[in-house]
Amino acid sequence: MQAAGSETEEQTSWPDDIYEVLKDSGICMAAHVPDGGHASLIRSIDADPHMMSVPLTTEEEGVALLAGAWLGGQRAVLLMQSSGVGNCINMLSLVKTCRFPFLALVTMRGEWGEFNPWQVPMGSATEAAFRLMDITVLRADEPADVKPTVEAAARMAFAGGTPGVVLLSQKLIGAKQFVK
Repeated sequence: MQAAGSETEEQTSWPDDIYEVLKDSGICMAAHVPDGGHASLIRSIDADPHMMSVPLTTEEEGVALLAGAWLGGQRAVLLMQSSGVGNCINMLSLVKTCRFPFLALVTMRGEWGEFNPWQVPMGSATEAAFRLMDITVLRADEPADVKPTVEAAARMAFAGGTPGVVLLSQKLIGAKQFVK
């Protein structure tokens, strides 16, 4: 039996699927605050000479960065953890007002197997917060769901003009476990 937070071969393939979708979608920039759930994906982006990885000090900077990328003729994605969604609420008004393509991939905390009670409030409010800001929410709970869900969200954002976010469930990424 696999311990919570450890990776199986099946779990490690979905970040590669996301990377492939980002490349196929013409995304050349990824804005992110460091996050364990996105670590493998961020490493792939960092290693790609045709993609730019932009570390942020706070998640809302990523919303503005995506707008700027679009104005400069490029496609970008925002990678963040659910605990950072609350930081973006005011900036998400920029997405609706300026009507630029918006795609975010959010690793969830505060769900399945969460040990940290501080993660639960924002984790339980993440989906509703995005919906209140008129952002379409899709969710991937199993490794097989990831690629088609991210493809659908990217198509909706860049071809359909519908801002979207994919929630990558805590069951998918694995519950964090800190050992004393």
